[in-house]
Amino acid sequence: MSYNHTRHLACLLVVVACFAMAGCGSLIGPSNPPGQIYRLGPEMPSESTETAVKWQLAVARPDTSRTLDGDRIALLRGPAMDYYADAQWNDSVPRLVQSLLVEAFDRSGRVQAGAADSNLRADLILTTQLRDFEAQYDSANSAPIVVIDIQAKLVDPRGQVIASLDSRQTARATQDSVAAVVNAFDQAMAAALAQIVGWTLQATPH
Repeated sequence: MSYNHTRHLACLLVVVACFAMAGCGSLIGPSNPPGQIYRLGPEMPSESTETAVKWQLAVARPDTSRTLDGDRIALLRGPAMDYYADAQWNDSVPRLVQSLLVEAFDRSGRVQAGAADSNLRADLILTTQLRDFEAQYDSANSAPIVVIDIQAKLVDPRGQVIASLDSRQTARATQDSVAAVVNAFDQAMAAALAQIVGWTLQATPH
């Protein structure tokens, strides 16, 4: 093999290696900027002056559809489900709702509550199903309305359903922006928490 041919081959290998490194860099380097992360911060039920109950409550992780079982902020236009671009919750929707329910019961001061997968020795279990948790666009020229629909059931240790409740809450966003929609989520979630906590304490023996 001649010197010129060897030199040409070496240069070619260097060029190929450079392209390969550039390709790897594009795979492991930053792609799109991370989306804005939002947290739910609904107003919690105020502490009750009534006597605390003697039983303990476990709050199960909510069941929901695949479209809502994630950290994306869902929206609905007609029959089409979609998500806001470059925006997400700080946790999956079911985990957020479970944490907020536990906090709401604790803030009431009337019952000791914890997640169902904790070490709490519960007397009753609150199971929930998220049927709706999205911003719905009912008009092309108006801000969306946030809809939160939580089907709740109180279950005893034997699996018997003691009582059930369908808490459906809505709140209209003040404008068509993600920040305004998140505020509407806070309003609707606050109403749902207040209703579920009050119903749970009334539906069980004191």
